[in-house]
Amino acid sequence: MRSYVCELCDYTYYPAEGDPDNGVKPGTAFEDLPDGWVCPVCGADKDEFQAVPDKA
Repeated sequence: MRSYVCELCDYTYYPAEGDPDNGVKPGTAFEDLPDGWVCPVCGADKDEFQAVPDKA
């Protein structure tokens, strides 16, 4: 699963870790995050996140 980074604060969402402090279980893909989920650091909406490019 691909990681996503917040363009506003550089927080990276790692699907393998989830966001347990906000009710998101490990293994949850970014695309499967609840609609109301926001960046746990700065509060940005999901549309402020960009996929982390695969390493070459």
